[in-house]
Amino acid sequence: MREITPDECKLYLETTPVKPLLLDVREPWEYNIVNLQDSRLLPMRQVPTELDSLDEDQEIIVICHHGIRSRQVALFLVSRGFSNVVNLRGGLDAWARDTDNNLATY
Repeated sequence: MREITPDECKLYLETTPVKPLLLDVREPWEYNIVNLQDSRLLPMRQVPTELDSLDEDQEIIVICHHGIRSRQVALFLVSRGFSNVVNLRGGLDAWARDTDNNLATY
């Protein structure tokens, strides 16, 4: 599992020809406050039962509020055979503070 900062992630998303899955593992109420465009909401508690809906060969960037839940989910995905998993270090809170001040915070 790799980790990526919000600045690195933003640049990567702007330049990569093959878009990764942005997997947001927060709760719906959090997602409704702020989310990244084209991200998929899949709350952490639902990940084990929804594994079949994820492509284990696709690059997945896992997102949460501070990077803690996303790290746990990323490690879980790797343990289940997913080979291209990235954790967004610092989560959307760091993204809003350091990368895009226009994002809402909570």
